[in-house]
Parts: sequence; structure tokens; C-alpha cells
Amino acid sequence: MKTHIIGTGHTHFGKLGQSLEELIAEAAAEALESSGVSAEDIDAVYVGNFNSGMCDQEFPASLILNSQPALRFKPTTRVENACASGSAAIHQGINSIEAGAQRVLVIGVEKMTDADAGRIGKGLLGASYQPETQGEKAGFAGVFAKVAESYFQAYGDKSLELARVAAKNHANGVHNPHAQLKKDLGVEFCHDISEKNPVVAAPLRRTDCSPVSDGAAAILLASEDVARAAAQRVRFLGISQVTDYMPMSKRDPIVLEGASRAWQQALVEAGITLDDLSFAEVHDCFTIAELMIYESMGLTAYGEGARAINEGWVMKDGRLPVNPSGGLKAKGHPVGATGVSMHVMAARQLLDQAGGCQIPGARLGAVFNMGGMAVANYASILTRDA
Repeated sequence: MKTHIIGTGHTHFGKLGQSLEELIAEAAAEALESSGVSAEDIDAVYVGNFNSGMCDQEFPASLILNSQPALRFKPTTRVENACASGSAAIHQGINSIEAGAQRVLVIGVEKMTDADAGRIGKGLLGASYQPETQGEKAGFAGVFAKVAESYFQAYGDKSLELARVAAKNHANGVHNPHAQLKKDLGVEFCHDISEKNPVVAAPLRRTDCSPVSDGAAAILLASEDVARAAAQRVRFLGISQVTDYMPMSKRDPIVLEGASRAWQQALVEAGITLDDLSFAEVHDCFTIAELMIYESMGLTAYGEGARAINEGWVMKDGRLPVNPSGGLKAKGHPVGATGVSMHVMAARQLLDQAGGCQIPGARLGAVFNMGGMAVANYASILTRDA
């Protein structure tokens, strides 16, 4: 592939006082500055944003012009694919570069915390199949709770393993300056049901669920010719997008088949195996999702994902560190920003810019971002380009 990342930007994630427009401006400005590219040299802009009624400001693609007037009259496009909107925007940017564009700015953004809990829950549930989920009181947590319940029925109670996933990601997030939750909670707290860690939708506890977040992230994509002169560059070796059925009644709920196919296709295109990876940033919107992604990526057989966390394979010092950034669980999950954020974290790992989250000697990284209950599945393989 000819596409490289030559600049990154990332706001803090959390309950923020900034508007959607201000978040876009901050992330984009940092990406432009770190790349050394001027706004007037950008060929196109793609903005990943889900919204689904959580923010009054719709139609966000042109907002970047207010802080970067040189982008006026450039093509700017909003891209939406539920929780994978950020990766969907990146794919559009990659398509532009592979088709001949030289420099493309990709921004992912979401403003969620201005909405009340009911509005947020209804908005997120919009990424599920409404004939099956209307009236789900726990929102999207309820959707994943039913999957977790089915998984437990098939393979035994994995509540302790889910607590270990949560504790791992919280411990990693302590070292991420952008993370919403920077507290090492420990396995015991994450496992025990308490006033501070109640059941949200059985068997999922609060620590099994990613938080509601505001935030933005941005990357500057460049062609091979432009990247050759850049001070820093990370190359895409392989990408994949796989779409599965939205109705869970049409699928095996405890096998993320679309995710498995996305991983397989990206690894094949990159010409590598899972053993070649230095780390992976994956979509842990709920801890059960991360456990099942271990299986989808091929780290374990189906039903055996617990081995990866119980035997320490996915810890920061394990054979394949998963979510060294803290993942969605600790870093936060501003829906439209998530996919771009994951690519920013991966690029910074490969450039040795990840600070306390750094995996020593990281050379190959993977990103897996999904929309809905593994309906939209995006996988990327990245490498530092010397």
C-alpha cells in the first residue's frame, strides 16, 4: 500500500467543556503541526462522526474550515458507520490516497456528554437492529450482556476473566495522558459487585463497560512520495472491512465471524502472521468484546479466550500486548473518534512516542475497530517506515 500516516492529533477524552467544533479544531491543528503540512496543501478531509441524536450540531464536516480557513472550498465529507465511524473515515482517506491524492486529513469526533442518559442510551441503541432491541432498558450494554450470558452458558462463568481484562486496561490507561479514567482499579474491585461497581446489565458490571465520552483524534495521511520527505511516517501494510448481519438472530452470538474475517484478510494482505505483531489496539467497548476478539484474531480457539488473559499473553509484557493505551475501557469511547484514536495510539507506539504506554521495540501493530455488535469490522496492520 502507498498510504502513510505522517501526523497525529488527539484531545483529552472525558466529560469536556469544549464544543464539537472546538474538539475538531484542536485535534486537526495538532495533526497538521506534527506532520509539517499546511492546510492549503490538503486535498480532502473526512470526518468520522456517529452522533445519532446525542449532539445538536449535525453536519460537522465543514466545521474544520472555521479554524483552518485555508481548507475553504476543499472537499470535506462526514463518514458514519456506528462505533467504527472513525475507521470508516480512515478507509475513505486511504482510498483517496491510493487513487492519487497526496495529503488527506482524517478527523474522528464525538460530543456525547451534553445529552442526558436516556438520549445517549437511545442514540447508541440506534446501532442495533431495532426490531430485536426496541425497549432494551440497559441500552447497548443490554445487547452485549445477552451475548455475555450466552457465552457463559456455552463456556462457563467468565466474570473473573472479564474483571482481569478491565483491570489490565485500567492499569494501562494510568500511563495515557489522554485517557478519561486514569486509575488502577485492580482485579478485586473490578470483580466484586459493589455500590461503586454495580451490575449494569447482568452479567456485566460498570467496570465491564466503556464510559460515555467527548473527544477527537486526527491523522494526516500521505502518499508515498510525500511521506518520503516526512520527519515521521507509519505505513499501512494491510486493511480490511467486513460487514456482517445486524440482526443477532441471523448469527451465532458467541462467534464474531465478521471480526475473524477482517483479521484474516488484513493479515494476509500485510503478508504477516499474528506472531509477527508487537501489539494490538482492539475494540473493548465491553470486556466481553475484548475476550471474544482474542478468539477472532486467532490468539486462541473459540471459547478459549480466557487463556489469553489468565496466562498473561495480552498484558503489556506478554506475547501480544492488547490495548496498551488503556483501550476504550480506560481511554474512553467518544464513538466517532474511537477508530481514529486507535490509529493515533498505534502510530505513536510505532514511532516510539507512546510515553508510559510504550511497548519497547514495537515494529508491527494492529488495530481492530467495530461498529455495532461486530456488524462493521475494520482491521489495519501498520509498520514504522524507516
